[in-house]
Amino acid sequence: MDQKNRPIVLVVEDEFLPRMNAVEIVTNAGYEVLEAANADEAIAILEARNDIRIIFTDINMPGSMDGLKLAHAVRNRWPPIEIIVASAAALDSGQLPERGMFFQKPYDEGAIARALKSFAA
Repeated sequence: MDQKNRPIVLVVEDEFLPRMNAVEIVTNAGYEVLEAANADEAIAILEARNDIRIIFTDINMPGSMDGLKLAHAVRNRWPPIEIIVASAAALDSGQLPERGMFFQKPYDEGAIARALKSFAA
């Protein structure tokens, strides 16, 4: 993947160390990364840009909405954006928006990289 045409992934995580870990996984998989500390920041970034292909969000976050509500908001407002949701707690797949993928923390770096590649294909 050349540097210029790398898909952009928005990582949404309120805790610094887990966010840095997610950024490292996404970067190592060959993607450009933007970061948001909560859903409100993520929505502002999405409203300002039209080049984000994937969001990778934690569920438990402070602010006006958690990561699951963010995932559904993204699916409704920006249908082409792919969604990866992560949480330490288990999640029923019926809670995810259409085409959303769930990974339980601590997640498998290889599985995340494969999910990113399948979404970017």
